[in-house]
Amino acid sequence: EVQLVESGGGTVQPGESLRLSCVASGFAITSTHMSWVRRAPGKEPECVSSIFVRGSTTYGHSVRDRFAISRDNAKNTLYLQMNSLKPEDTARYYCARAHCSIRDIPPRDVWGQGTQVTVSS
Repeated sequence: EVQLVESGGGTVQPGESLRLSCVASGFAITSTHMSWVRRAPGKEPECVSSIFVRGSTTYGHSVRDRFAISRDNAKNTLYLQMNSLKPEDTARYYCARAHCSIRDIPPRDVWGQGTQVTVSS
């Protein structure tokens, strides 16, 4: 069974950091493009970052230079290191078994259940 389980979310103050994890099972994360997508209440899903099979990465404009996507192949786990967090980063974050872009959000059935990130003073 293919499964994605995210963790690492929480409530932090502006300027702080969090690292999200996504443990995959039922497939190898190196066999497919992977991404992080976030959704804030009342807003459309937003592509945060993608990592491609060969290891190249892309980032959304709002998170570039603050967030970093990576993967641990041995642990079959995807990560998102988030630094200098801002209130506008508040959202539920999902890992997805596909790449994403500003115009291309993967279908909901390839996302995990998500982890909530709240940035508030």
